[in-house]
Amino acid sequence: MAVLNDILSKVNDVMYTYILIVLLVGTGLYFTIRTRCVQFRLLKDGIKSMLGKAETDEDGNKKVSSFQALMISTASRVGTGNIAGIATAIAAGGPGAVFWMWVTAVIGGASAFIESTLAQVYKVKQDGQFRGGPSYYMEKALGKRWLGILFSILLIICFAYGFNGLQAYNMSSALQYYIPNYSETMMPMILGIVLAVATAFVIWGGVHRIGFISSVVVPVMACAYILMGVVTMVMHIKELPVVFATIVKSAFDVKAMMGGFAGSAVVIGIKRGLFSNEAGMGSAPNASASADVAHPVQQGLVQVISVFIDTLLICSSTAMMLLVSGVEGVSGKLDGIPYVQQAISANVGNWGIHFITFSIFAFAFSSLIGNYYYAESNILFIKNNKVLLNVFRVTCVIAIFLGAQADFSLAWNVADVTMGFMAIVNIVSILLLGGIAIKVLKHYEEQKKDGKEPSFDAEEIGIVGTVWNKKSE
Repeated sequence: MAVLNDILSKVNDVMYTYILIVLLVGTGLYFTIRTRCVQFRLLKDGIKSMLGKAETDEDGNKKVSSFQALMISTASRVGTGNIAGIATAIAAGGPGAVFWMWVTAVIGGASAFIESTLAQVYKVKQDGQFRGGPSYYMEKALGKRWLGILFSILLIICFAYGFNGLQAYNMSSALQYYIPNYSETMMPMILGIVLAVATAFVIWGGVHRIGFISSVVVPVMACAYILMGVVTMVMHIKELPVVFATIVKSAFDVKAMMGGFAGSAVVIGIKRGLFSNEAGMGSAPNASASADVAHPVQQGLVQVISVFIDTLLICSSTAMMLLVSGVEGVSGKLDGIPYVQQAISANVGNWGIHFITFSIFAFAFSSLIGNYYYAESNILFIKNNKVLLNVFRVTCVIAIFLGAQADFSLAWNVADVTMGFMAIVNIVSILLLGGIAIKVLKHYEEQKKDGKEPSFDAEEIGIVGTVWNKKSE
């Protein structure tokens, strides 16, 4: 295991230091320019689409609404990465890592728009439900099913096993404060069993149960967590100017960067930002495709909101709670959940530790569900077979059980490496297909300009063979 962990760490450093920084930042900037800052210009439209009510199909069943699709994707985004991930980033890269997380979110919003719009355009209908994502647009738009299968395999490894194992680990580590010698007791195994059973109950209930759980748990916990951040900032309002100045100064600390770029605030901030908001990674489009909307652009805009909620609100709340506390994180010694617990205790007292523990469990469990949904969509892309699906569900439950007892560094490295490969495959694909999404955006804006309520017929912009081809239905 030590050898495997060492190999993963080296691959991780090379991938993020020399490849993903250029791809992520470059792609985000490229689409920000090509779309004329769509993530800001049409933010109001995204909010309007998000608040739309769910309709019913011919059988009287409720369709997946924009809001539910948003919450499924936010459930995956808003996990322990927003808490443990930020603490790890600050402990390893310093306060400047927060600045680079903000940058990733702001420019990444354009990439999120492109990939989610493409997912809507090329979605399919299976068993009365819409499904889609990068694998589907790689097959339908690029004509490369093999690439879609490769992406699906990477996503399944990343989300069903890497990320879900990591979420289970972080829930488990949150209990170390309460139980002496926690890792030497039976509690990690007991927690693993409880999490596995609870997850099984939800995932065997189908997409509607997943959507319901996500649309209830995520908004409540996100609002409560942001409120805690606001309260903490108000309590330390005099210190905030110094904190913001420290973040910016640390972000451009040349000395720290020269000491090792792979461990700098830039790399760590972008890495943790990607892990947190997933913009450009190709994960959120799997949820975007499930929504029933009148125009693909509507869901693309809604997913921009998810990126902003995740990083600009929730991650910033964690960062502020850590940086005003006076508690200093130390990579490998005081990071992750224990760092957050000590910081919040310094801010508001011991009751804050219990709040963080509860937050970790709520966020992480919702992430387990959202991550599973992504993986299921990709299993069905490879082969739509009930036996295969049920076997896969069993392996997902086992991964969660084992994750509660996993090694910290190995869990992070598996998640980072698989996430990186996923992002590379998806970014190359959306760069090749971005022109289609921009055509769809122009179609949407032309209708808005003419005072029409946007609706979409793919044939009007030369796209055929999709669920949006109304004339051929």
